[in-house]
Amino acid sequence: MDLRLRPRPLEAHREISHPGPIRQDRGVPSSSQEYVEQLLDRIDSVQSGDVHINAVCTLHPDALGQAARLDTEAADGHSRGPLHGVPVLVKDNIDTHDLPTTAGSLALADAPPSADAPLVRRMREAGMLVLGKANLSEWANIRDEASTSGWSAYGGLTRNPYALNRSAGGSSSGSGAAVAAGLTPLAVGTETDGSISCPAAFNGCVGIKPTVGLVPTEGVVPVSRSQDSPGPMAATVREAAALLTVLTGHGRVGVDYASHAVEGRLAGKRIGVPRAEYWGYSPHADGPAERAVALLAAEGATIVDGADLVSMADFGWEDELLVMLVELRTGLGDYLKTRAGDVPKSLEEVVAFNREHADTELQHFGQSLFERALTLPGVDSQEYAEARARCVAVSREAGIDAVLAAHDLDALVTPSYAPACPIDLVNPESHPGSCTQPTAMAGYPLLTVPTELAAGLPVAVSFWGTAGSEASLIEIAHGYEQARDRTSGPLPAPTFTPFV
Repeated sequence: MDLRLRPRPLEAHREISHPGPIRQDRGVPSSSQEYVEQLLDRIDSVQSGDVHINAVCTLHPDALGQAARLDTEAADGHSRGPLHGVPVLVKDNIDTHDLPTTAGSLALADAPPSADAPLVRRMREAGMLVLGKANLSEWANIRDEASTSGWSAYGGLTRNPYALNRSAGGSSSGSGAAVAAGLTPLAVGTETDGSISCPAAFNGCVGIKPTVGLVPTEGVVPVSRSQDSPGPMAATVREAAALLTVLTGHGRVGVDYASHAVEGRLAGKRIGVPRAEYWGYSPHADGPAERAVALLAAEGATIVDGADLVSMADFGWEDELLVMLVELRTGLGDYLKTRAGDVPKSLEEVVAFNREHADTELQHFGQSLFERALTLPGVDSQEYAEARARCVAVSREAGIDAVLAAHDLDALVTPSYAPACPIDLVNPESHPGSCTQPTAMAGYPLLTVPTELAAGLPVAVSFWGTAGSEASLIEIAHGYEQARDRTSGPLPAPTFTPFV
């Protein structure tokens, strides 16, 4: 099999009785079952041998059976919606009753959850089939300050399909790498700060981090109740929007997000460019982003330069980190108590497990953030309340909302990240900059879409908005994506080169 091939975009937003619109260069599958067979063959090809991107940590043993049953439903005239029969990979920190949910830790490997997370239940109700679980940065990258994105004791190291020596980002590493490599048409990730947008940017796929609370977090291994948000990852904005509709309740919120991924919505949009804080850290990111801004303007959007978030200029990281760690200790303990079997029931017990299994769990980096979380005051403390209040103030009313209102903007646009850094299991990762902190602290949406390759690696832009602005961001991002495809073509498929 030619490993450079990947599925062409599925035509997500239309009724289908089988996944025919999900195409591969080797042929159009006539059924969900045939398509799953093709994906399983491909997963086997890129999960072994010299390629070994290691994006999938668990395959569903009944994937073909699920597909066959959904094909029968469709043949009997009982299609459940536009994504009936479409496979999806689920990040391995999201509960699935029929597969392990480990958060990448061996501590949870032998005690599967008893029920699906609500977001997984919604996908199954919409006729989607869970192909398996995607690897992730262990504990969603909140275990240690020197962690390596894409590594977990349970799933190993996920690699970037564009260059196997480069990071797949994190913490939704496997979700992003699997979509890029054509192992699945759709995946679900989670984000606390950058965990969807980073792997989307590094792997050249689309990622939507929704407004916190839009997609339920019950049954998701938590980091921060203030910032956690599950969301879709896909090859195109339209596909990601179709999955977002399902994740938010299959239409229960009254928004068909894929219906906003249509031509002609860019004209009249006002898009701000916050250069002072979120540009300038990488010429490889800035150049493509400048071309993206020019393309937005050519398509009829009004570009407002200098829409800067002055409130974020000197804010730093400590308040956000304190909030996350305080919420982690409480939230993770509450979650672990829902898991039956011989598993840790608190963060203290997770720390003890890691020490007892240091040869596997701590072989590459420690657990300094877990240990710090155990020393902090609780969620009822004044220190926590004041830190959270500062995070909200600088990111919302004095930040994103202030800039949007001052310039009458629909959205902001920035480079997402520099190209993927080299994998390093010894030294801390080096990322020169990113755009995710304001929307993370605010709990606001962030939509990341690829622009082009820089030095052989994907780079992207991210569109920011206020709470509940997903539909508008989808209109903008889809308009950009379509204009990009007309002028320079879609992002080239990954080549699985060993070294860049």
